[in-house]
Amino acid sequence: MNKERAEEYFLECERVWVFWALMFVGGYYGGYTYNIRGGVFANAQTANLLLLAMNLGKGNFGEAVYYLIPFTAYFSGIVISEVLAKEIKRFQALRWDTLLVGVELLAVLLLGLLPAEAPDQICQVSLNFLCAMQFNTFRQAEGIGMATTFCTNHLRQFGSFFVRYLRSRERSVLRKFVLHGSMLLLFMLGVVAATLGCRFAGYRSIWGAGLVLLFVFLRLLYADRTYERDLLQKTPHGH
Repeated sequence: MNKERAEEYFLECERVWVFWALMFVGGYYGGYTYNIRGGVFANAQTANLLLLAMNLGKGNFGEAVYYLIPFTAYFSGIVISEVLAKEIKRFQALRWDTLLVGVELLAVLLLGLLPAEAPDQICQVSLNFLCAMQFNTFRQAEGIGMATTFCTNHLRQFGSFFVRYLRSRERSVLRKFVLHGSMLLLFMLGVVAATLGCRFAGYRSIWGAGLVLLFVFLRLLYADRTYERDLLQKTPHGH
């Protein structure tokens, strides 16, 4: 593939279907932890920062430190993913994006093996870390900025592009409106699936997210080893 064509090409890890799948997984994580692992959402850190600051304001420094733990895990996930993304390129075997999904799959399998009496914080902090790496790694779907672990940005874009389309009637704007709407839908479907899974499979239900991750991992692995093998050094858009 020549240089100009390679720059225009969207890697398999940038395809919309990957972001749909990971958004479903993000919703699944949130539904899982809220239903049976402590009643919290492990996908983002806004609530944890809020509670951290509130406890500092009240002088509850012990409680404040507690909320610092998931924040630190999230921060660490971003830093580590940023470092590893560059280091992995040197081996020219797999893309970081592919490896991350594989690591995430392994982590989900292990979390499903935790006994019911295991501290919920083990699962929460692990998912904090994984969500941070995923959020920092998967940034754009075919040139459109996307997040795969939470909804707030998609809701803003969904409303913004709705108004823009009413004004312009441009197909490119309509496409962005539909894509952000579909991400919201996939997140909700993930939460629904997790809620049902928790009801019937309990703590093992996190393996439902693992099935989706396995599919994504195999597809990305195939791309890395076949038709995108000469593009392992290419940086995804948005990085």
